[in-house]
Formats: sequence, structure tokens, C-alpha cells
Amino acid sequence: MADRQWSIQIDIAESGDLATAYVTLTSPADVRLTGCGEAHRNPADPPAPQIGEELAVGRALIDLTGKLLGVATKDVRENVRSAT
Repeated sequence: MADRQWSIQIDIAESGDLATAYVTLTSPADVRLTGCGEAHRNPADPPAPQIGEELAVGRALIDLTGKLLGVATKDVRENVRSAT
């Protein structure tokens, strides 16, 4: 089995007290999935952009994980059906 490389791109946008992250996964088979996450700063908290980015990216990765597992589950079901 040959080694494969999957790519992840992370894009972060900030607007006021909102940080939004998009995490895009691309596989060698051209499967492309994007997860999205947001983080809102409490107005009572001091500004800390890095924390908002970390939370937004973490949430986007969780969203992406769910989508990837959904694709994998569908592929497993199709694989089992084709084997029977």
C-alpha cells in the first residue's frame, strides 16, 4: 500500500467579537469536506483573539470530524453491500 497525503487548510475570519473558522480537508481521491466553527467573545472578557481562533478552529474540526465519519460510514455500508 502506497503512502498517501491528505491536506487540511484552515481559514479564520474575525469580525468584532466573532471568530469564524473553516477547515477544509482534501483527500487524494478529491474528496473535499469543510467544517465550520465559531467563537463569540463575551463583552465582559478582555480581548484575546488567539483564544477565539483556537475555539473556532477546534469547533470547525469537530464539525469536520462528524462529516468525515458520515462519509466513511456511507462508504462502509456500500462496500458491505457490494461484497454480498
